[in-house]
Amino acid sequence: METLPVLEGSLSVRAFPSDGRATCRLVTLGCKVNQYETQLVKEGLERHGWREATETESAALCVVNTCTVTAEADSKARQIIRQLARSNPGCATIVFGCYATRAADELAQLPGVVEVVADSRELPDVLQRFGVHDWPGGISRFDGHRRAFVKVQDGCLLNCTYCIIPTVRPGLRSRDPESVLSEITRLVDNGYREIVLTGIHLGHFGVEATRGRSGRPPYRLWHLLREIDRLPGEFRVRMSSLEAAEVGDDFLATVPECRRLVPHFHLCLQSGSDQVLSRMKRRYRAGRFVEQVHKIRERLHKPALSTDVIVGFPGETDADFDETLRVCEAAGFLKIHAFPFSRRRGTPAHDFPDQVPAGVKQQRMQQLRELEARLQARYHSELQGERLQVLVEARPAQTVGHVTGTACRYVSVEFPGSLHQDLGQLRNVTVTEVRDGVVLAQQSESLT
Repeated sequence: METLPVLEGSLSVRAFPSDGRATCRLVTLGCKVNQYETQLVKEGLERHGWREATETESAALCVVNTCTVTAEADSKARQIIRQLARSNPGCATIVFGCYATRAADELAQLPGVVEVVADSRELPDVLQRFGVHDWPGGISRFDGHRRAFVKVQDGCLLNCTYCIIPTVRPGLRSRDPESVLSEITRLVDNGYREIVLTGIHLGHFGVEATRGRSGRPPYRLWHLLREIDRLPGEFRVRMSSLEAAEVGDDFLATVPECRRLVPHFHLCLQSGSDQVLSRMKRRYRAGRFVEQVHKIRERLHKPALSTDVIVGFPGETDADFDETLRVCEAAGFLKIHAFPFSRRRGTPAHDFPDQVPAGVKQQRMQQLRELEARLQARYHSELQGERLQVLVEARPAQTVGHVTGTACRYVSVEFPGSLHQDLGQLRNVTVTEVRDGVVLAQQSESLT
């Protein structure tokens, strides 16, 4: 029987069968990019006889994709690695991701760890020792999800004072457009009806290239959107987070032309106070952010906007936070992902004076949640009578004969339907009412 060799090191040399009985376990912590990268690893392993272990089986190989955006993320990774060693005796554990890049020696000391991959680009070489010789050029499915994430870019060059990510994912690397288009086509052919473009800094797609392919002019995100729009099949496209500074004239001119692009944009605000934004070393000020939001609203019909806000950044006063509330109100965000500031060793903000007490952070978080609820209710009411496209994802817990899904405008919608026929499909609906915060609709004809 053909076998797959395991890495030599502190563990004795063993062999794993390649006939489908080689068991592995994969764990992902963190962002959409990490989820994509784990799926790529999974498909690479499956090509060479590996399969995921069931709950009752012990895995021979464990792969952990880590996040290091907060100290809590580091702690969770260490805890999971120890748990894997206990529940999978003798397993070989490979660790990669942002925490592995930042603290490889620290992770190498944990039980069962045979390899810490500090640079994820070396992961295919490491997995060759486990028999993975044919590394996939992209994914063909996205397990556990109705929508598929497609990583198009890696790396960040910014120097925001609170963020550790540029030190663990430095430089900029954009995927070749042909590879992205091929991957999207494959996913659509396999039944995925929503593609989410993601990256560490999505808006910097193509920035590192001074000239494009074959001597053509530079190729940026809006060029990619135009090419995706021309692909065949029934699907739609959503983008992960963007910086307001990158929503320029070329991008804004392209957005209304792309019929597949949903009218939802996640624009990272972080703070509405110019003083706080300056200490964060963000590249914009509040007035400019609101201007960009207004430009989006001028070009699209009732777009949905979501954002990230850091609450309690060092030195944030009550007046600073009031400015954040004001800007969120002016932007009319549908969703506000609020995070209390967490000191991250290795970042300048870790040592900033005037750290905000935890109780104050929690109080401000509650104020943001209340504002979000009001803004969300207002946006829902504006959708009365609107026609939306919904990706059906589940059946409501207490409503017989209904299904739910996420609309193009990023709201959850409930409407009559059949889970058997509609699950995973795009359906056109007309909003009939909003009841107890739930958007209700009826199926309708095509939106065009």
